Amino acid sequence: MGKEPEVIEHDIVNTREDLSRNLDALADRVSPSRVVGRTVDNAKGRASSVKDQVMGSASSATGTAAGGASDAASTVASKAEGNPLAAGLIAFGAGLLISSLVPASDKEAKLAGQAVDAAKEHGQPLVDHAKSVGQEVGQDLKESATEAADDLKSSVQDSAKHVASEGQSAADSVKQDAQQA
Repeated sequence: MGKEPEVIEHDIVNTREDLSRNLDALADRVSPSRVVGRTVDNAKGRASSVKDQVMGSASSATGTAAGGASDAASTVASKAEGNPLAAGLIAFGAGLLISSLVPASDKEAKLAGQAVDAAKEHGQPLVDHAKSVGQEVGQDLKESATEAADDLKSSVQDSAKHVASEGQSAADSVKQDAQQA
């Protein structure tokens, strides 16, 4: 027949425990603090890997240097995986990134304000020139628009006279036809 009630109840308890473990694991995996922690660990690992590729790892340098002073110097030089210039550029970029995250000091803010004031002072002649050019363009457009409006007005008046004369002519024709009928 079917399963015994005790067996069914035992299966339900096992299923609940499995479901509870799965939910706990899922909650742990999607926890914001855990996600951030994993992301930070991954970034640290990649940065360390990049540093080792550029500068060479310390363990490979010390392992190869154990053979002797003159032999060690040539072995370390041949085992270096990157160059110091690239490492310097990476460090410079990292420094710029970090400095962009740090808020500006009072002195930096003051200097930035002075730079803005100087730019405004030296840029004012350009602003004035741009205004005068804009006014000239506006005046030219105004004149062109006035001419176009006058042409349109004249055309509309001519068309209105033509329509009126055609209408009058048609009215006269209908009137004559009505009288003859």
